[in-house]
Amino acid sequence: MSRLDAETKRKLREMNAGELLEAIDTQDERLSISLPFEDRVRLVVDDAYSSFTHSKVTGLIRRAGLRYPNADLRRIDLLDERGLDRQLLTQLGTCSFVGRQQNVVLQGFTGSGKSYLGCAVAKRACEHRIRAHYVRRPDLEEEWVAAQDKPDGSGKFLRKYAAFTLLVIDEWLLDRPTEPMRGMLLELMERRYGETSTVFCTQYLQKDWHQRLGSRVHADAIMDRIIHNTIWVETGNYNMREHAALVSA
Repeated sequence: MSRLDAETKRKLREMNAGELLEAIDTQDERLSISLPFEDRVRLVVDDAYSSFTHSKVTGLIRRAGLRYPNADLRRIDLLDERGLDRQLLTQLGTCSFVGRQQNVVLQGFTGSGKSYLGCAVAKRACEHRIRAHYVRRPDLEEEWVAAQDKPDGSGKFLRKYAAFTLLVIDEWLLDRPTEPMRGMLLELMERRYGETSTVFCTQYLQKDWHQRLGSRVHADAIMDRIIHNTIWVETGNYNMREHAALVSA
């Protein structure tokens, strides 16, 4: 494909077609000159689309705020020792649960890799070009409190966190939420229910949730919007932090 003049390049940039321009500029004419025009265009578009997809996924991962941005469901250590279900992890890796608006609970002891798994699920979602976000529950509360002092702060906060197609909440119920926080969590879960998917990383079994949520009407309502359409994953009691320390020693 012959080189483009400066005006054509300017128009492509103005149309945000930078990937297409780069693909045209880098096409090796020695290899493609003998190809029919349609095949040369197809090769250029394929290269441009590959660059566009890579850029899109990279941006989604960066904006997801992952605690472990290099987490990867396809490279989970010590599956057998930890008692992790290989088939279930493979299922999560397809992100089909997001299409069904299902939730996921990653439950296990301290150090069992819940945060890593949560980030790995979110990263996999980004690779499927799904908008995901990771947040620790204490940071969520801190942001919620700060939002109260801004015009329409509460509304903007709820709209922001309701909009993520996949939301990972780490350290779920590590601290008992205050009454105002329970009200916010109920409203957030109500907005997300049946529309999006949420991953909860927690030490606590389902039987302990009601008491951790205050054992009142808010606790009933919050749980009702979470537990009925949820994939439960036990991460066990194998301490991966201790394992990592022994390996690096």
